[in-house]
Amino acid sequence: MRSKLVIANRKMNGSLESNERFLRDLIVGTQHLQKASYTVCMPHPYLFQAQAILKNSAITWGGQNMSRYDHGPFTGSVSPAMLKDFGCKYVIIGHSERRLRGHDTDESTGERFKVAVDAGITPIFCMGETLAEYNAGITDEVTIRQLNAVISVVGITGLLKGVLAYEPVWAIGTGKAATPQHAQGILSFLRGHIGLLNQEVADKVHILYGGSVSPNNASDLFCLPDVDGGLIGNACLNIESFVRVCEVANQYACDRMTSPHF
Repeated sequence: MRSKLVIANRKMNGSLESNERFLRDLIVGTQHLQKASYTVCMPHPYLFQAQAILKNSAITWGGQNMSRYDHGPFTGSVSPAMLKDFGCKYVIIGHSERRLRGHDTDESTGERFKVAVDAGITPIFCMGETLAEYNAGITDEVTIRQLNAVISVVGITGLLKGVLAYEPVWAIGTGKAATPQHAQGILSFLRGHIGLLNQEVADKVHILYGGSVSPNNASDLFCLPDVDGGLIGNACLNIESFVRVCEVANQYACDRMTSPHF
C-alpha cells in the first residue's frame, strides 16, 4: 500500500521569526502522527533555517523550484547542488505559478525532473488544467500531455523516483477545491494511463492532490483510493490548519514504512 504524504508549499511567505514558530510548532503538532509523512517546501533564503530546525525531526524539507543547470551565468536561479547543501529531500517542479509567471514549459519541467533525480532529490511534479481548459473538457488531454513530457525524459519507471501532484489551476488559492468525484476521477485516469505502460509503477507511484485543501475538505479527499496525500498552499500558512490536515492524512495512512519513498 502507498502511504500518505503531506507537503506544505509555503510559497513567497514567511520571515525568520514566523518561520521558526511554524516549524517548531509543526514538529510538536506532528510528533504523534507517525503513519503519514510530512515535508515543508520553503522559500530558498530560508532553507538554512529549515535545515537547522528540522534536521533532528521526522519532518523533511525542500525547495520550491530548481534550475536545469549545475552552475553558470543564470542570475536568480538555484542549482540542485545548492539545494543538496541545505539538506533538501524534495523540490517542486512545474508548479502552475512557475508555468504562468516563470515561463516553465512541459519540456523544461521534464528536464528538471531528471536533473533532480540525478542529483538525489525527489521531484514533486505538478500538473493541472486552467479554468478555460476545464470548461472546455480537456483536463485529461492537458494532464496527460504534461505527464508524458516527464515520461519521455525519464521513462515510465523513472516516475518512481518522484512524486506526482495533480493541481487544477482553477482551485489553487481560490478556496474552491475540486470535488472528490473530480479528484478521484482524474487521479484514477492518470494512474490508469501509467498502468497501460507499467502496472507495477502505477500501483506504487504516489499521486497527490493540491488546490484549496483545507481541514474542512481533507477527509473527503484523503479517503479516496488514488489520492496519496496533498500539496498544501494556503492552509499551511496557519499552523493549526496545517496540523489538522496532517492529522487527517495520518488517519487515512497505512504504515509509512511500507512506502517506497517515505
